[in-house]
Parts: sequence; structure tokens; C-alpha cells
Amino acid sequence: MKITQIAGFLGCGKTTLILKLARDIAEDGKRKVALVVNEIGEIPVDGKVIEESGMQVKDIGGGCICCEVAATFAKTIYRLYKDFSPDHVLVEPTGVAVPHQVKLAARMGGRDAKIGMGPAIVLFDATRPAELLDMDMLGQLVTTQIKDADIVAISKVDAVEASEVADASRRVREYNPKAEILSLSSFSELGLDLLVDRIIDWKE
Repeated sequence: MKITQIAGFLGCGKTTLILKLARDIAEDGKRKVALVVNEIGEIPVDGKVIEESGMQVKDIGGGCICCEVAATFAKTIYRLYKDFSPDHVLVEPTGVAVPHQVKLAARMGGRDAKIGMGPAIVLFDATRPAELLDMDMLGQLVTTQIKDADIVAISKVDAVEASEVADASRRVREYNPKAEILSLSSFSELGLDLLVDRIIDWKE
């Protein structure tokens, strides 16, 4: 059971992407895919959106999976392993989650289950790099996410000029020289096949 997280700050397109990734990874039943959605607040909107697409969702409300509800997340991973035994688990953390901490929480659930870790994918919105990186508190959070990423997907590339995509990629590279940087549009599905391949073929 391979666990892959799709992180990124609010509004970068995580929910749309995770739905399309789940569809393509499952490949008409070839693989079993489970989704774990974590949203801060009383009403888990993202979970409702995903359930409306006909998928089974285990939602964790009430906090971020890398802190307050880490134990709950670990139990969720274990129950998925025992009850459903998916090939892939796609995790959508909150917009404030730190990928490294999410990985630690997932491994807590893997102590009694056979799991592997997929890539930590962080979405970076090409339409608002200055907002994401240059504001004090937000910038610290986003740069921490980028530094923790195995793959950074520059999202919404169809909404900006090629020069803006290049600039976003350059700024991301300043914070993480090792991550693979991909261009992505969930709307046109540009880069989606490549991201699916990375998730399926990923080795720790």
C-alpha cells in the first residue's frame, strides 16, 4: 500500500487534481485507490466534493494531520490497510500541512501494516507566486512545504504566460534544488500522465 500526499496552500487546485489522479491511477479497476481528505473546520467541503464524484472517502476533520489529529490519521491508514487493502492511498492534507510531518504520521499507521511512501507532491500556484512566497507568515509556510517536496507541480500553467511559469519554477528551485519540477494544468490535464507515472513508479 503506497501513500502519496498532494499538498499545497489553499486554492492551488489539490481537490481537482486528486480526483483526476485517483481516476487515472485506478485505470478502470486495475488498481485499488483510496482517498484520505483532511480539512480544518466543522464542514469538510473537499470531502463532500469528492464523495459527489462517487468515490469512497475517509475524512478526518478537526485539525491538521501533521499535528492535532495525527493519531486519528495513523488509525485511518491502518484501517484502510486491514479493511480495503488499496494499492494506493492519496492523501489531501490541509493547506497548512508540512509534508515531512504528514509522512511521519503515515508511518505511525504503518507500524502494523505493510506500507510504502510515495512522493510528497506540493502544488505551487503559478498565478500567485508573489502572494505565496513574499508574505511573511504565508511565505514561511509555503517555502517549508516546497523544501519538503519530492515533486513540485507548478499548477494552473494554462492561466499564465510561459515566462511566468518559468519564473515560478525558478523561484521554487531556489528553495529546493533537488525536487522534480513539473508543469501542470488540472483543467487541460497537461502533465497529469507524467504525475501518474511518477506516483505509480515511485521507489523510496
